[in-house]
Amino acid sequence: MGHVHELVIRGGTVVTPLVTETADVAIDGERIAAIGRDFRGSREIDASGKLVLPGVIDAHTHMALPVAGTQSSDDFESGTIAAACGGVTTIVDFTVGGAETMIPEEIERRRGDAAASVVDVALHAEVVGWRPGREWEFREAIGLGVTSFKFYTAYEASGRRTAPDEMATAFGALAEWDAVALVHAEDESLIASIAEGLTPEEIGRMETLAEARPDLCERSAIIQVARIARQQGCRTHIVHVSSGLGLEAVREGRTSGARLTAETCPQYLLLTREVYAREDGHLFSASPALRSDEDRAALWAGLRSRDVDLVATDHCPFTSAQKAWRGDFRDLPYGLPGVETLLPLVYSEGVGRGVLGLNDIPRLLSEGPARAFNLYPRKGAIEVGSDADLVIFDPENTWQITASDLHMRTDFSPYADREVVGRVEASVCRGTIVFQDGVVLAEPGRGAYIARTV
Repeated sequence: MGHVHELVIRGGTVVTPLVTETADVAIDGERIAAIGRDFRGSREIDASGKLVLPGVIDAHTHMALPVAGTQSSDDFESGTIAAACGGVTTIVDFTVGGAETMIPEEIERRRGDAAASVVDVALHAEVVGWRPGREWEFREAIGLGVTSFKFYTAYEASGRRTAPDEMATAFGALAEWDAVALVHAEDESLIASIAEGLTPEEIGRMETLAEARPDLCERSAIIQVARIARQQGCRTHIVHVSSGLGLEAVREGRTSGARLTAETCPQYLLLTREVYAREDGHLFSASPALRSDEDRAALWAGLRSRDVDLVATDHCPFTSAQKAWRGDFRDLPYGLPGVETLLPLVYSEGVGRGVLGLNDIPRLLSEGPARAFNLYPRKGAIEVGSDADLVIFDPENTWQITASDLHMRTDFSPYADREVVGRVEASVCRGTIVFQDGVVLAEPGRGAYIARTV
């Protein structure tokens, strides 16, 4: 009769970055036990006619994040429930960095915040107020399973910006351990000089956001960061690349010898600055700003050409009440909801429109982030021995995005009324079915903290 596995996903089209084949996936415990044909399971999911993808890794989320006197509206419980409904089985969130605290204690505190998660969680550490001489914090953080560190070239006023000389010292230390530096790259001096020239009338218009933080400030910051990364030999990841100019700077940095990876986000692939002119334009406040159609096209081309390594969401949701317009485009919490719609949108707009191939989906949403952040091959792979993180995805299901049908804790979606082709039918996280046929099955707290090694 042969071995009976605990769970078998039967007859689906298994899609990895390299192959597309009809196969069964057998799971025992938390791991993939076998990939082949005619397995038997004490539980089975019939995936015939469906795609079986590796679980999506959203490598950039902000659950329960204190921002501008409020807090992002998803905590780790609600945010990871939404993630599970969207086929995301691992998120990588951030510590809350501060000048008064040390990175190791920030990691411990954030692990406590994340304890109610229903999918797995890894952490990046924010580097805020750090000074040379405190390199031990990085080493200790790596011992706690955090191998990636987030720096800002902007947000001087809130104390988040790291000056270039301090960034160089930090990158040198991270390079010794082969850890990764993440950088939010916007040129503070350029932003400040534009801000000085704004009239009260301009400050009172949402459309000014696109002019106040232009693509040029992204390009200029990426060039500087790439130079430091090259000099120090540090693996460096540019978050939320939003423009053609920014992408060009990433390419140039790589050509010059910097070890760069880059991500973009659905908002930069699908939306443009035109939305700021809408009556509800203030709801789209996010940084970097939304760009032009030319930028969208450049970013899609970058996904195809492998110049962009992954798509993440920068999920940082707020309600429309939290985003109430107060007459100043700067006086808003910045961030957009995205974790639940990542896979359907990239599939629908990418594969559905013939811009991406089917194998690009696991490359950009699973293997890409897993490789960039030391999670591979435990995560991001459909391989024997990998964690059994899988998505059963119906490529034919056509539906319309409405905020009220989504599980993210916000009352609007930037993609509302958009018709999408492709929907998540079930999500499996470490061998447990966490979402199936519209129902969340996981208990809060079943998500694990994923410690990474360099």
